Amino acid sequence: QVQLAESGGALVQPGGSLRLSCAASGSIFSIYGMGWYRQAPGKQRELVAALTSGGSTNYADSVKGRFTISRDNRKNTVYLQMNSLKPEDTAVYYCNTGLRTSSSAPIRYYWGQGTQVTVSS
Repeated sequence: QVQLAESGGALVQPGGSLRLSCAASGSIFSIYGMGWYRQAPGKQRELVAALTSGGSTNYADSVKGRFTISRDNRKNTVYLQMNSLKPEDTAVYYCNTGLRTSSSAPIRYYWGQGTQVTVSS
């Protein structure tokens, strides 16, 4: 059993900052890619930022220069530092993690429950 616990979502004014966290727990053998997605009302879920086990990052064009993804491997946790927030960043943010539950298990991807980020004055 694997669980992803997200936290950090809140109401923030335009120009403000937030830091999201996502901690993986349970039967974890090894973690590979970790990422953040978001889904705004009436829109499809989209990739915000991704981080491979090798340290490569990928960001959506709309957040480049404002958001930073990082991970703490000792804590099995991925973070998303969001600066200069805009109203269009308003969405439910989900973390997604690829991991193995044993040495022989295939890599499976798990989703968190989502955390609401609202940017409004």
